[in-house]
Amino acid sequence: MCCIFFHYLRFFWVVLFCSAISILGSVVYAANRVEVQVTPKSALLKKNIEAYIANLSQGDVKTLQAAKRVVQQQAEKASQALGYYQTQIVVRISEGDEPVLYVEVERGEPVRLRTVNIQVNGEAADLPAFAVPDDKRLKVGARLDHSAYDDVKSMLQNQALRFGFFAADFTKSELLIDPQIGAADIHLVFESGPRYRLGEVRFSEHAKIDPDVLERLLPFTPGTPYNSALVAKLSQNLQSTGYFEQVRVDAVGSADGPIEIPVEVSLEAIKPRTVSVGLGFSTDVGPRGRLGWERHRVNSSGHKLGFDSEISKPRQNVSTWYQIPLAAPLTDYLRFSSGYQREELVDAESRLINLGVQWHARLPSEWLRVVSLRWEQEDYDFGRNGKSGRSSFLMPGVGFSVLRSDSPLDPSQGYRLQWDVRGAKQDFVADADVLHVTALARGLLTFADKHRVLGRAQVGAIGTNSYDKVPPSLRFFAGGDQSVRGYDYQTLSPRDDQGNREGGRYMFAGSLEYQYSIAERWRIATFVDQGNAFNSLGDKMNTGAGFGVRWVSPVGPLRLDLAHAFDEDKGWRIHFSMGPEL
Repeated sequence: MCCIFFHYLRFFWVVLFCSAISILGSVVYAANRVEVQVTPKSALLKKNIEAYIANLSQGDVKTLQAAKRVVQQQAEKASQALGYYQTQIVVRISEGDEPVLYVEVERGEPVRLRTVNIQVNGEAADLPAFAVPDDKRLKVGARLDHSAYDDVKSMLQNQALRFGFFAADFTKSELLIDPQIGAADIHLVFESGPRYRLGEVRFSEHAKIDPDVLERLLPFTPGTPYNSALVAKLSQNLQSTGYFEQVRVDAVGSADGPIEIPVEVSLEAIKPRTVSVGLGFSTDVGPRGRLGWERHRVNSSGHKLGFDSEISKPRQNVSTWYQIPLAAPLTDYLRFSSGYQREELVDAESRLINLGVQWHARLPSEWLRVVSLRWEQEDYDFGRNGKSGRSSFLMPGVGFSVLRSDSPLDPSQGYRLQWDVRGAKQDFVADADVLHVTALARGLLTFADKHRVLGRAQVGAIGTNSYDKVPPSLRFFAGGDQSVRGYDYQTLSPRDDQGNREGGRYMFAGSLEYQYSIAERWRIATFVDQGNAFNSLGDKMNTGAGFGVRWVSPVGPLRLDLAHAFDEDKGWRIHFSMGPEL
């Protein structure tokens, strides 16, 4: 029985393969049996005629002879669509076993636009966003292109639907052509009528989230002039909460009214809990794994609860958190957290437990502000013969960040700015006075389509009355994929009396990188990095430089670099990492 099954399976694949070859051969054969010749040459006209007659150019001599008249008519239509009304077309068929269909075209002079009159009347005329399309194909003197005429009509109608002019219509729509003198006139008058408005929003009864929480996600108030982008933004906001499996927003207007369109929102609650697993790799930390658990909906007020963990050779951590939405649930919330982290630095080992609360808020300027209060207790050891210690700090802090770019996955322009300040006061649940400051700036510029320049600068500083009591997690180290390439991860640091890298009071890391696009998702790069972690502002900077390749994968850019450290005689280092460039 098994042998019979495999016999028929093999037969099936042979038949399938032969059929594919036959079909491919037919396509190639058909492609070789039509020849369009345009005089004077015009690649655009040739391509358009080939598209019009594609289905008529197959068959034997008898079939092609019967199709000659239709082929000529279609070739004329294809020519007129591009403004060529004076064409002379001859269709002939060669004799032989493999007949070829020849379409010979004398294109003549095209019809050109003499008058172009496009008007928008009504409320839309006073709306700056409702623009009359600026199309070079519709300039006076341009060759007549029927598709340009159709496109401008479609664009006006689409804009009317986008901005809520549901009673809009053309009161005049004329394309007048005089082939004898080679002139054409366009007259379009578009009456927009009144602009409709967004009305009351009604949520389905199965949302399992309090209506007052959902209403805080509305990007508009009832009575706002209609804009399809606002309807889409509402759907996006609801989906981004993580509360719902499916979101459907209906706000459809019609010419018959009503002028205030009700907004119906259908919501299907997501399963209350999800588990996420992730794997990654970088030359800084090697292979790493992530495990997360989240309860999306603790109660009808939209509270969330979660657990996160990460494991790699140098670092392992676990944490839990509880989140409470505030006025703007997507960006404003309180998060309470606790966790444990163990980390192996180059010459030190750290074990850290923490408790904290963060207040996240999006400011009107689009900056994200995070106000925090965090208690940390850290046990650490520096090398075999180094010192050990324990430190405790209660540190209030504030941070600001902003990201502006033209794409979240692979931007061509943009920048990121970020700075954080934390502090602690001795004897107020802290072992020393500490002021901890960090700042980051990244920028990306693309020019001449294929050329990209990236810049990065990171700085950090610690002010304290007792540096010996500052634990490794608050000190600065440099070197690695995201710092100074050419040097191993966190190897740039001051050393203690035993030769252990103990971290510095200050840190600087800068980079300048040039990329050139060699294919749609591939780029080559060259770069120079400079930086160090140090205790004196007069200490020298370490420099690394090299080259690499970038691949924009569906989940983000992957980077492979080969870098040389100019201040160490250790040859070249490979760096592999992934993640956004801003």
